[in-house]
Amino acid sequence: MSPSSLSVPPIIEVQHLRQRFGTQEILHGISLSVQRGETLVLLGRSGGGKSVFLRHLIGLIRPASGKVFIDGQDISFLTERQLEPVRRKIGMLFQDGALFDSMNVFENVAFPLREHGERNEQIIQEKVAHALELVCLTGHDQKMPVNLSGGMRKRTALARAVISHPACILYDEPTAGLDPIVSDTINQLIRRLQKQLQVTSVVVTHDMTSANHIADRIALMHEGTIHFFGTLQEFHASHDPLLLDFIHGRSHEID
Repeated sequence: MSPSSLSVPPIIEVQHLRQRFGTQEILHGISLSVQRGETLVLLGRSGGGKSVFLRHLIGLIRPASGKVFIDGQDISFLTERQLEPVRRKIGMLFQDGALFDSMNVFENVAFPLREHGERNEQIIQEKVAHALELVCLTGHDQKMPVNLSGGMRKRTALARAVISHPACILYDEPTAGLDPIVSDTINQLIRRLQKQLQVTSVVVTHDMTSANHIADRIALMHEGTIHFFGTLQEFHASHDPLLLDFIHGRSHEID
């Protein structure tokens, strides 16, 4: 990322974000920004609030306090109707893919277009074909989700996420449950889509292999706060014991 890119307003800016469920505070005043065109990887232990944070970026969860800006607009307390144009700028890949089991691949990928009012079937077919080509699923459009492998389900969900040409794509554990070969395919797709579509990517994961392949910058979440925020190179150069434990997969819980 060039120094000049840092002078451009960030596409995502989070200020002092706090969230609690019942008596448990999950996010403790998180602040960070995501620059246009970069891939930010959000690392952290399972159950640490990463997915909760991600859902604030598309308004699925409202802050207990703090603000979330998307493309300069504060979305923290917008109504569902007001959130509609904001959500068109953002594609989301949920952890399990969130495909509709009653729809085939074509209809799953076409769903956002129909939801946004597209009625021209030729345009829908062309856009679905292009989206499936981007994720290397050409020829699989008539398959039902039950007949897809884990990797194909993720790629179908990714095609659905990119079909409306979003400015930003959010990935929630994109390699979870996949073997190393399929995981590498997903990592390559994330990088390729970033370059081909010039999208910003925010990737929630605890997979260091993925982080090393795709990250421009890394944020490490620990106990509801951002413990580290910097480039991939700075992350690996750090001597912080918490970062080193995460990099090398070391636990002290049974010591």
